[in-house]
Amino acid sequence: ELPDHFRPWMEIASELPHLIESHQLQARVNKMPLLNCRFLRGYREQRLAHLVLSVMTMGYVWQRGENQPQEVLPRNLAIPLVEVSRSLGLPPILVHSDLVLTNWTPRNPERVISFPRNLDIIVSFPGGESLRGFILVTVLVEKAAVPGIKALVQAVNAILQCSQNSLLQALQRLKLSIQDITRTLGQMHDYVDPDIFYAVIRIFLSGWKDNPAMPVGLIYEGVSTEPLEYSGGSAAQSTVLHAFDEFLGICHSKESADFLHRMREYMPPSHKAFIEEIHSGPSLRDHILSSGNGQLLTAYNQCVEALADLRSYHITVVTKYLIIAATKAKGRRPNHLPGPSQALEERGTGGTEVLSFLKSVRDKTLEAILH
Repeated sequence: ELPDHFRPWMEIASELPHLIESHQLQARVNKMPLLNCRFLRGYREQRLAHLVLSVMTMGYVWQRGENQPQEVLPRNLAIPLVEVSRSLGLPPILVHSDLVLTNWTPRNPERVISFPRNLDIIVSFPGGESLRGFILVTVLVEKAAVPGIKALVQAVNAILQCSQNSLLQALQRLKLSIQDITRTLGQMHDYVDPDIFYAVIRIFLSGWKDNPAMPVGLIYEGVSTEPLEYSGGSAAQSTVLHAFDEFLGICHSKESADFLHRMREYMPPSHKAFIEEIHSGPSLRDHILSSGNGQLLTAYNQCVEALADLRSYHITVVTKYLIIAATKAKGRRPNHLPGPSQALEERGTGGTEVLSFLKSVRDKTLEAILH
């Protein structure tokens, strides 16, 4: 919850799916008072405010579909969104750290966190149970990455202390974590309907940069007279694989690397700093090659192979939820909802040519294997 001062935001946020589906959101937002972000107490409330305001923004812009996007965000939404974004060092649009990292809560805080029974989302838009599944499976993917992130820290310290045993143990933990991420991602098939993801959910993750439906961007009233451009939500905004790539020394093609680096601007600053810390640390590859330790070489290659397997699996998921679903959606369309985003048909919501990007990233991962 946010403090009582922000009740007008929370009331709209709690009704978002209905307000969007009935095309009433824009009218409700236009009547909303301009509230002062000064009354947000601390980091957690700022993160919740960013989630609430950015989801409201996505609904406001895309309420009538991609053929009638709203090109001006009213000042009573734009000003506080930009204000809280500046405090957090995030862009004024829905990002991965909003939709996923901020947007979950245990139904019963006394119990262990488990999905689907004791885990729920805080803010929603159209998509029903498939949206809930999409967000919460992604939360579990991030949770599966926790031992891997901890293993990176252990591994860097092991290299600095020249402890081969500790490094070997860290690499084995990293491999298991990556394999667990792949297994967890497989739960998408159980909880998310591809047709609903493609035709209903995806437009509300779309941004106003590299999007033909909004070629010049969005005017944030009271902030800028010129339209501003921001990319939509993307898995590339998650810190996890960036950190793994930096640690394992994986080099992507210039085009892929440029996109990935741009996505770092959509992460919380402390997450971006973590990736840069790993990048500026000692080189794992150089250490393994100079050590002449066959066990370390094998463990390193197993991490790289596990990461390539994860990326191959991600390609099959994207093929099902984007490419195949796009073909099916051409033949039909849900009546009262905005409808599938044609402008983004073969693109990810971040604006990339999605399959060629994912294949390039996977192939470059495999090239890192040491012989």
